[in-house]
Amino acid sequence: MTSTLLAALRGEPVDHTPVWFMRQAGRSLPEYRELRQGTSMLASCRDPELVTEITLQPVRRHGVDAAIFFSDIVVPLQAAGVDVEIVAGRGPVLASPIRSRADVDALPELDPADIPDIAESIGRITAELGEATPLIGFAGAPFTLASYLIEGGPSKNHEKTKSLMISDPETFSRLLEKLARISATFIDVQLSAGASAFQLFDSWAGYLSRRDYVDHVLEHSTAVFSALAAHEVPSIHFGVQTGELLSSMAEAGSSAMGVDFRVDLADAATRVRPGQALQGNLDPALLFAPWEALAPRVEDIVRAGLAHDAGFVFNLGHGVLPDTDPEVPGRIVAEVHRLSQQLIAEEAAGTR
Repeated sequence: MTSTLLAALRGEPVDHTPVWFMRQAGRSLPEYRELRQGTSMLASCRDPELVTEITLQPVRRHGVDAAIFFSDIVVPLQAAGVDVEIVAGRGPVLASPIRSRADVDALPELDPADIPDIAESIGRITAELGEATPLIGFAGAPFTLASYLIEGGPSKNHEKTKSLMISDPETFSRLLEKLARISATFIDVQLSAGASAFQLFDSWAGYLSRRDYVDHVLEHSTAVFSALAAHEVPSIHFGVQTGELLSSMAEAGSSAMGVDFRVDLADAATRVRPGQALQGNLDPALLFAPWEALAPRVEDIVRAGLAHDAGFVFNLGHGVLPDTDPEVPGRIVAEVHRLSQQLIAEEAAGTR
């Protein structure tokens, strides 16, 4: 049985618009916070029992059309042997940043044997979900992983990353080649264990000019999608503040393009490849508004998404914010389902 989400990502007819939310697993849910007490983020991501429960929590609470695998962007780096920890209030911090060709050469590869817990978690989750609700796998894109490795942690300007990129493009390319293999291996394990689709997150690509993205990054993200093409599953490519890069990112080979909240969906539709679905793009900050103010924004996005014939998945234009009222995402899901079902039925009957 093909799920509504998978059908939409393939541009096939659906009877309602499917919904899931980036960062739906965790953050805003009190049951997540209770479960995570006393366990570090990276330890939580490597515990199949915790990963399964955290991944399933938003499916139960919100009624979303897909689960997103609970993990972190640096898990494959840690699994490969990189000394990294997630510091509360700051994010991933690396003990030994990469600054030279020798550092790149010393970066270990990821072997599927390094992550048996990931395969186990996927197996547990898909057994619980059944066929109706797909599991979306994910990994960080090569550029975003490279920025963490070069900067040694989160960065406001990515100055060390950009400096290496233009001063030693050969070393930079060698690093991204290796990271593309790591990302592809991490997703391959998820898909082989039962995930039905995947999303490649390029969180920091929006800090690049289009020229630098095309010259230094695009081929490596393309390599990830190419390496996974044999799985024949839908794929999503998403970056933050990437409106100016959207047409270039769309060339990497994904089935769908995630659109952040800064880009109008109608504009996004003109920047992606023919036949490429869209996903997005409600501003997550708007979930703090009263429902009577939020509902019209939800409707605007549903209508704009349905106007894109190549397929549409409703999502936020970035992740759920930590202080979001946990009742609001479920209310959005119900409204998107109700409204889209009505509009699709009207279209089919010729009354819209």
